[in-house]
Amino acid sequence: MKFIFLIAAFNAFFFSVLLFQKKPKAVHDKILIFWLTYLGLYTGIYGLFSLELFIHFPLLSVSFISLLLLHGPFLYVYIASLIINSTKFKSINLLHFVPFLLINFYLIVVSFFPILAERISLSHAASEHESPILFQLFLILIVFSGPAYFVLSTRLFKKLDIQIFNNFSSAENFNLDWLRKLVYIFGSVWTLLMAAATIHHVFHLFSWIFCTDGISLSLSIFIILIGYYGLKQKELFSPPEKESFVLEQKPGKYAGSALKETEAGLYLEKLNKYMATEKPYLNPDLNLPQLAKEVDIPSHYLSQVINDNLGLNFFDFINRQRVEDVKSKISGSQYKNYSLLGIAFESGFNSKSAFNRVFKNITGQTPGEYKKSCSL
Repeated sequence: MKFIFLIAAFNAFFFSVLLFQKKPKAVHDKILIFWLTYLGLYTGIYGLFSLELFIHFPLLSVSFISLLLLHGPFLYVYIASLIINSTKFKSINLLHFVPFLLINFYLIVVSFFPILAERISLSHAASEHESPILFQLFLILIVFSGPAYFVLSTRLFKKLDIQIFNNFSSAENFNLDWLRKLVYIFGSVWTLLMAAATIHHVFHLFSWIFCTDGISLSLSIFIILIGYYGLKQKELFSPPEKESFVLEQKPGKYAGSALKETEAGLYLEKLNKYMATEKPYLNPDLNLPQLAKEVDIPSHYLSQVINDNLGLNFFDFINRQRVEDVKSKISGSQYKNYSLLGIAFESGFNSKSAFNRVFKNITGQTPGEYKKSCSL
């Protein structure tokens, strides 16, 4: 097991070096460098010194375990840097790391009071009620920190979905499925391991080594996956366009808008005319800022017109146009020698999976079923 942890540490540092050499580096790349460095130090120290650390150095062992308070914040700020439209790391995110600093400050203070320090231990040499209350609170914080941040991270993915549907006509270039699966799988594993550690501490079941080995082993696997995919991850949103993106879609979000009903009607008429004559939906990478520029309507007003006047988000609005174009070409004679996928590409779709999914969602039929119904 020791060699697994050392190999994981080596991989963490190796990926960090590769990311450091990457040019240009986005904000998420820089965060991942620090994250992998932390993971490398954690698994490396655990692999080399865990036995001596937990037996002979109780205060240091608690400080070492407190490093687990960093995993959740790193995960959260990494995902946030990919999803939230920002070109710089926000200093407010440093608040997520305050609990780690607090518990270590507490341990430093305690180290000057031998009688109090003797009561701080991860083992059961002292009964639980004899441990300082503040120490118990810190342990509870460590247990719940990981699962809490996994939940917060899943909420960020929902924010990403909203951004995609509000601003883009295709989700193919915003594929974070690898990160979603990583969060769901390791969030579940992490929660189970923390539950096992809690059961061990309260009911003296399992063994402490089982809990710490399990956590370190899961981190070792996590290092390989986050390092490999994180190294290839590109920035989701183009910096020049970020200011034009519509970030959220909430009920009543346009209540304070300066757009008058008559102006909205004129904008809608202008939009429909442009869609019919220029067919911008044929561009598979069309997004809201780009269409707003082409039709000469401010992005936030264009979004409002599509949302309020048509009852659609940008993604559905554009893809309904594409589906109608596909249906028209299937029924016509000009494209009779084209395959369904060929027609889909001619209509602005950029992948088979997206075409089949969107067509079925909008028409209730697969493209093949619709083509058969047209030939009857």
